[in-house]
Parts: sequence; C-alpha cells; structure tokens
Amino acid sequence: MTKEREAYSFLKSLVALALIALCLVAAQWQYHRGIDRHARNSMIEEHVALPTLALDSVKASPTAFEWQRVSTQGNFDATQQILLRNRYSEGVYGFEVLTLFTTANNETFWVDRGWVKAGANATIAPTITPPPSHSVTITGRLRLDSSLPRGSFFALPADGSGLISKLNAQSQLQTENYYIDLLSGSDISLTPKVTAQLPELSDGPHMAYALQWLFFAGLVIYGRILIRRTR
Repeated sequence: MTKEREAYSFLKSLVALALIALCLVAAQWQYHRGIDRHARNSMIEEHVALPTLALDSVKASPTAFEWQRVSTQGNFDATQQILLRNRYSEGVYGFEVLTLFTTANNETFWVDRGWVKAGANATIAPTITPPPSHSVTITGRLRLDSSLPRGSFFALPADGSGLISKLNAQSQLQTENYYIDLLSGSDISLTPKVTAQLPELSDGPHMAYALQWLFFAGLVIYGRILIRRTR
C-alpha cells in the first residue's frame, strides 16, 4: 500500500512538473512575442518619419524600407482593381481599393488608394473615384506583400455584376512582392479621402500574459506543496 501511495505521489509530482514546464514555455512564448511586436512597432515609427525616397532606389531590398514613403511615376490600370472587404473607418463598413500600377520601367504592383464606404447593400457597388488615365507621380508608404491583411481577396466589378474572388490568381497577374499605400499624387484626385491606416502601434498584453503564466507556474508549485503538507 505504501508503494502504491509513493507511486501515486510520484505521478502527481510528474504532472505538476509537466504543468510547470508548459507554463514556463507559454511565458517564454508570450515574452518573445512582446519583444518582436515592440521591435516591429519601433521600426514602423522610425520608418514613417523618414524622408521620401525614389522607389527605384529601394526596390532592390524593399524589406529594409517597409513603411517608408516612396515616390514613383507611371500609370494606373483601372481595369484591374481589388476591393479588400471588411475594412472599417470610424465604425463604418467599407472597402480598401487596390488598383494595379505600372511604372515607366514596366514594374507592376498594387496601390492601395484608400478606403471607400460600402454600397447600401451587397448588390450595389461602392462609389470609387477612377484613377487618372495619364501618367502620374505618386507618393505612398512602401508595404510588403506579407503585410497585406490576411484573408480572402474580393473584387467588385465597376458594373456591379458580382464578386470575383481572388482577382490576382484568376487574372494570372505577376506583380512585385510589395505594394504602396497611396498618400498623394501629382493629380489632386489621387489624394485619398481616407488613407490606409497604420497598424495600432501598441505593444499589446504579451508581457502581462508572460507574467500571468509565471504566476500559474507558481500556483502549481504552491498547490503541490500544500497537498504534501496536508498528507
């Protein structure tokens, strides 16, 4: 009987150790998430404050210049347009309008021309200002393809005939691995009424969660000691 009790006590100790290990792993995970998020927020704050550069001077290594303002010249293709759904501005539902842009060097990428309010219902297309048909100069924040909002892409044709999902894939387009959040252009109509918003530059609750997991580990230790003392 004594051996069974010892085995049972040993088993409880193993379970406690496993729980403590899991808590420590979770605490470390949250801690590193907090560190990574703080570093990314600091990078964004730094880059958005830098002066505007020519796109040609940064396109070779866009990762190093993400979020910085760049300028370039080229033409919009109004026939190639994407609406990013589930975008809100001051609590109002709408879309962000991405239009294909081609530079003088034949480099093609998407330009986020800002937010537009959704139509009265799903069958009514939102009112979108068409881009200029002539060559223009644009200035905007350089964004990586990986920083696009996760989820499905939907395009709403100008004639309101329906939704075309995944326009990029269906059109078999080959674009650059970056896009631009438009801020202004040589044509006054290019300045968005509501520009694409910066992400929330908050470090979030990760550090608090890390401390919480450490607290849980302490509770497991205290509980195991209390059980032994009770016996």
